[in-house]
Amino acid sequence: MRLSKKERQKKLTLALEAEPFLTDEEMARRYGVSIQTIRLDRMELGIPELRGRIKYMAEKNFDHVRSLYPEEVVGQVTELKLDHSGISLLEIREEHVFARNRIARGHHLFAQANSLAVAVVDAEVVLTATASIRFIRPVRLGERCVAKAYVTKETHHRTQVDVQTTVEEEIVFQGVFDVYRSKEDS
Repeated sequence: MRLSKKERQKKLTLALEAEPFLTDEEMARRYGVSIQTIRLDRMELGIPELRGRIKYMAEKNFDHVRSLYPEEVVGQVTELKLDHSGISLLEIREEHVFARNRIARGHHLFAQANSLAVAVVDAEVVLTATASIRFIRPVRLGERCVAKAYVTKETHHRTQVDVQTTVEEEIVFQGVFDVYRSKEDS
């Protein structure tokens, strides 16, 4: 059964509050309407396109990275709370995949998670000491990876950061990073 415009717009608003990185294409599939219908709904509701939502999230939820230059973080950081948590997005493009099967090379997923784990630590010098990682399923060309990092444990010179990467809410990568933080910052 097709939703009325009012019901669809209400569900659209709620979905974007819960998952601000949904694309118009994903929402169109979810509600069984055209992409153009979703765009018109967003415009009518005053909801910006994906780039605008990402930029807003980044400005609103962004502490300044101390351990890396922002451009050294793999993916686009959209949220960063130093010594607490962070979120980054990585759109899998041609340069990230194997030509033969269009599957993302693992080092790109690792780099996104590792650089986010380092970025979330509030210190001038942060280095990965150890990492325990697990690839859950292959990621394909065109998919958008959302990495979420959480600081789970801190000692004098070490911080443990857990990172989980998802594609459309399906876990594709998990990692536990034990990072060293410089003595001057302790």
